[in-house]
Amino acid sequence: MSEPRNPDDPKGLIRESYRIDGITASECRSILVDWALSLPLDADQAAAAARLHASHATTPHPMTDLLAMAARARPDGARRRGGRAGRFARDGENPGP
Repeated sequence: MSEPRNPDDPKGLIRESYRIDGITASECRSILVDWALSLPLDADQAAAAARLHASHATTPHPMTDLLAMAARARPDGARRRGGRAGRFARDGENPGP
C-alpha cells in the first residue's frame, strides 16, 4: 500500500531523500530545487518547507538543514531590473535615477 500524498511534497522527493543512505548536502540541494519546481506556481514554498521541516526536525540529515533554510527564505517581491527594463518605469512605479 502506498503512502498518502503530501501536498507539500507532491512527488515525494523530500520523503525519498531521507531514505537514501549516505546522501550528500549537494545531492540534497539538487533534490530541493526539483522539489521547489514540483510545487504549484501559487504555493508558498517557505511555508511548505517549514511544514516539511517540522516533520523531520529531529532527524539528523543534510535535508533537514536545507529545509530549515528554505523555511526562512521569504521573498520580498522586490527585484532589481537590469538593462533596458531597469531604466524604464512600469505602470505605478517611480523611474530609477
